[in-house]
Amino acid sequence: MSDQVDVCIIGAGVVGLAIAVELAKPGRRVFILDRNRTFGLETSSHNSEVIHAGIYNPPDSLKTRFCVEGKPLLYELCEKYNIGHKRLGKIIVAADAEETREIERLYRQGIENGVNDLTLLTRAEIKRLEPNVEAVAGFLSPSTGIIDSWGLMQSFYGRARESGADFFFNTEVTGIEKTIDGFKVIVTERESISSLHATVVINAAGLFSDKIAALAGIDIDKASYRIHYCKGEYFSVDSRDKRVVERLIYPVPEQAGTGIHISLNLDGNIKLGPSARYVDAIDYSVDETSKTDFYRAAHRYLPVIQLDDLSPDFAGIRPKLQGPGAGFRDFVIADETDRGLPGLINLIGIESPGLTASPAIARYVAGMVKGKL
Repeated sequence: MSDQVDVCIIGAGVVGLAIAVELAKPGRRVFILDRNRTFGLETSSHNSEVIHAGIYNPPDSLKTRFCVEGKPLLYELCEKYNIGHKRLGKIIVAADAEETREIERLYRQGIENGVNDLTLLTRAEIKRLEPNVEAVAGFLSPSTGIIDSWGLMQSFYGRARESGADFFFNTEVTGIEKTIDGFKVIVTERESISSLHATVVINAAGLFSDKIAALAGIDIDKASYRIHYCKGEYFSVDSRDKRVVERLIYPVPEQAGTGIHISLNLDGNIKLGPSARYVDAIDYSVDETSKTDFYRAAHRYLPVIQLDDLSPDFAGIRPKLQGPGAGFRDFVIADETDRGLPGLINLIGIESPGLTASPAIARYVAGMVKGKL
């Protein structure tokens, strides 16, 4: 590979694919590079597949802004391109009186964030909606849903290719050098080593986005760009009655995530997760010994679940900017002109709600690219 291109996108997860759709057009050369054998094999395909409403993060954050903007865009895409989805709704529940205060805080924050369809629920109202759920209070988010994330990525991939984008898989970026009018991107392409020249480089490398930033010469610790791997495991629920719940059921959130919740896939099957545990390496195995912990977490608000119903399912890794015990960190979506790297756009720490936010992030990045080409 040795080419002159307008835009090089590093990473073909859901965000990189969405950006490719926005930027690809006749007469513009857009290359998308990914180290894996195909698109979306990491964080984008190891998650709950939830279309979030925009409740959990601060009102002035990019996470909230792009989640609230992205949700209706995602539903529109699903309808237009026949992508599997269901607008199930979600109930966030308080299992005891102490958690009720957190429910009230989250509800107020959701309203402030612009999520205008939330409804507070009493114990009796929760029972009417979800007879098997035990909770003292909660609130309903009716516009929360689930999506076929693989179908979404297939749609992005196909549309980007139709618009002229070129994809290169099994292609790992090993160097980025600033040039007078752009960047030399050095890659290992299967067994060979080669390079391309790009006017604009977009780092959407997810779990490896900090490493890509470092290759461009950025001190990732000074910039606070270092990624911390946070592993989330899931267990499937083999319930004798698959109509245990009709909606997604979430507990109050924990420090590193939204807590072990009950979600459904498009076939109606139930899964529990994710857990949240910081790890040093990427490993998608599930620790079967944590089965009891999952059971206890879910049994607090769904007592019909039995321990023997649970089976290990899958795991994912979140690319978090905050480490263990640290406070909130927002998405980084940065034009690195001030660091002497005009034309480099870094997307770092794109975790949940990145799937929901992807179409809105893509539009935003497209606006950043405008005028650079």
